[in-house]
Amino acid sequence: MRWYQTAATAASLAAASLRAHKLRSFLTLLGVIIGVSSVVIVGAAIEGLGNYAEETTAKAFGSESYQIGQLLQVGRLTRRERVERLKYNHRIRQEDYAYLKQETGGQILYSPYRRRSEDLRYRGQLLEGTSVIGASAALAEIRDVVITDGRFYTEQEEGNRVPAAVVGDEIREKFFPNSSPVGKSLDIANHQFVIVGVQEKIGGTGGDSQDNAVYIPATVFNRIYGPDRSMVLFARARPGAGLSLDEALDLSRVALRSRFKTRPGKPDNFDTITPDSIREFIGRIMGLIGAAVVPITCISLVVGGIVIMNIMLVSVTERTREIGVRRSLGARQSDLMLQFLLEAVFLSAMGGAVGLALGAAVAEVAALISGVRLPVTMPYVLLALVVSSAVGVVSGWYPARRAARLDPVEALRAD
Repeated sequence: MRWYQTAATAASLAAASLRAHKLRSFLTLLGVIIGVSSVVIVGAAIEGLGNYAEETTAKAFGSESYQIGQLLQVGRLTRRERVERLKYNHRIRQEDYAYLKQETGGQILYSPYRRRSEDLRYRGQLLEGTSVIGASAALAEIRDVVITDGRFYTEQEEGNRVPAAVVGDEIREKFFPNSSPVGKSLDIANHQFVIVGVQEKIGGTGGDSQDNAVYIPATVFNRIYGPDRSMVLFARARPGAGLSLDEALDLSRVALRSRFKTRPGKPDNFDTITPDSIREFIGRIMGLIGAAVVPITCISLVVGGIVIMNIMLVSVTERTREIGVRRSLGARQSDLMLQFLLEAVFLSAMGGAVGLALGAAVAEVAALISGVRLPVTMPYVLLALVVSSAVGVVSGWYPARRAARLDPVEALRAD
């Protein structure tokens, strides 16, 4: 029981010392508070932005779809790599799209995907730089397109080259803020299109807004802009076909390799992208950001530890006579060391708790302002608390050791 009584006495004396110097204790806490809250806020931002990027990418790309094209990249290619890929890979043309539908269309849904930047007009209003996307009616099912008002255009409308359009949420807000746009006519490239649906709000991916887009049938797109030398295809296993994403992708690859006469053992002479590759890329980027930013924010905790050490050294100097009195009354070196060490630990622990609460509050406010959920995750909470506790022990060790080793006689002589 002696160790318990010793610890209780040391804790009581440490707490009393902190209460006696409230302002100094609070100012000492600031370094730890800022450090812990910084780690928590940065961790929440990294986690939240990573989740947001994955969610918006899934909405824009589709959860079970994949892309086929001449040059599709996740990440940045060097100029040399890009040139080599363009030389080796085949363009995906209209006839390749028709071939894939003929060979594997019974099991896989395909849609061409072509895009142009155009200005939209509605009753004298102008919206510049809108993405006009030419795609088949199957794209809605391939990419899990969610329609909040109206519907997506049908295969019959696509086949009959009906000028139907599905607009993004940004276009709806610009031209039709207080009414439904369904049934209204929109001017695209000097052609009148009837709006049949509105896509749900997606957000941005890769710096581009996915809501400033309008979908039109691929047949109408080809009539306006003419056939292109290359296109991108979206694909997905048909419902009920019993194929996984990888199995569907393998079927498409085998068909294209046969069409392009790719030799056995040679890499595909076309590119493909799956949701997993995009998620892996996003995770890698977020990991690199975390590896670079989190250690920098932890530096503020080290600065907080230095502040605690300086204040504790000042405290030891101020209380030299008190230390001498305690030693003359029988206090051991270990008792004094425990007392001063607990003071430093108390400071860092309180700073960690306040910093954690402050960081969580700031993350919540930032989430409300930005509309992006910023979750405070346990790994970053543990990192902040463990580092702050370690800072308290390390920064308090030297001052406590110095206090314990003071000569009792010299300490009693101190003013």
